[in-house]
Amino acid sequence: MSHIKDPKLAPLGRKKIDWVRSFMPSLGAIERRFKETKPFAGLRIAVSVHLEAKTANLAYVLKEGGADVYLTGCNPLSSQDDVAAAICEMGVETFGIHGVTMDEYEDLLTETLACHPHLIVDDGGDLVQLLSGKCASYGDELFGGCEETTTGILRLKAREREGTLPCAMMAVNDAKAKHYYDNKYGTGQSVWTAIMDTTNLIVAGKTVVVAGYGWCGKGIALRAKGMGAKVIVTEIDPFKALDAEMNGFRIMKMDEAAPLGDLFITATGCKDIITERHFSMLKDGAILCNAGHFDCEVDVAALRRIATARFEARKNVEGYTLANGKTLYILGEGRLVNLACGGGHPAEIMDMSFSVQALSLKWLLDHRAILEKKLYYVPDEIDDAIGHAKLAAMGLTIDELTPEQEEYLNGRSTK
Repeated sequence: MSHIKDPKLAPLGRKKIDWVRSFMPSLGAIERRFKETKPFAGLRIAVSVHLEAKTANLAYVLKEGGADVYLTGCNPLSSQDDVAAAICEMGVETFGIHGVTMDEYEDLLTETLACHPHLIVDDGGDLVQLLSGKCASYGDELFGGCEETTTGILRLKAREREGTLPCAMMAVNDAKAKHYYDNKYGTGQSVWTAIMDTTNLIVAGKTVVVAGYGWCGKGIALRAKGMGAKVIVTEIDPFKALDAEMNGFRIMKMDEAAPLGDLFITATGCKDIITERHFSMLKDGAILCNAGHFDCEVDVAALRRIATARFEARKNVEGYTLANGKTLYILGEGRLVNLACGGGHPAEIMDMSFSVQALSLKWLLDHRAILEKKLYYVPDEIDDAIGHAKLAAMGLTIDELTPEQEEYLNGRSTK
């Protein structure tokens, strides 16, 4: 039933999975608990997240919890064929092949949903999109799901307003463990690891333009500054722009930043951030990449249309020559650069994010009788438990409130 490229790649993928499992202690503790209690026995869970080793570990944990798990990717360039082969061999039905076309990618999503899932884990909202359209019949037993990304949450909020959510959805992206830790530190590191490995160029001394100063943009800008870059931030939110200014970054519009930047990184969750009108403004040799979920932040389609020549400069780097003689470079086809050109977030980061996913699915299961088709937020008790577990794994301790302090903070004491 699985749909993968080559089962013979499994040994290499298994090494990757075994490696990350060694650095994901919080999820490991959940796995041990799930293995004993089997909370998902008899349930089918469809998972669409970047199909690499950390995601494979989450899928395996859910399987150990008794679920029949159906795993696919959420981006045509982020699926790793060796990991897909390995997790398939470990008993998870897997539908993922690196480098497929968009039509083939949708077919893989559809194959995954054909299991008629009870629960879903979505990354960017593609499963929800299909379940609200051509795959609606596959959602006949669906009662809940989790969403991993900022982009996906925006799509879910729109559906909630329209009354078109196919099931209750948990906003995992808005959990403290996700935006404080994953978005800021995970994105900040993995984006730069991918850029540096792909280009083999220095960061120090370059002018880096970061579009968007949300949690992901903060992490990207912070790392750029730490490596000696001169950082410009573009924003639409006045307070995020003020925050960036107070952190020592220059604030300007993209039209102003375009002629100044050596390297551009979009991280907005929106579309049309760097468009056709900007391309002629850019320096010769400017490098553009995207850290948002979808490949619409840099208008690569327009660049292909106006370029007089297109060539592969090196692996995952495409060069585009313009009529004015300048050459621009796009990393990873404008797709999510840390996964299209790299291995994604560090294992220790995804340990927390995927712990949130696992416990949120359990929460949805425990509350299925009262769930409505709306967006739910991760309860503080889940978030805080994961935070404390991570601190313990790192050998760290923090203070606790005394009963008197709790009364004071809750307004029950005037002393």
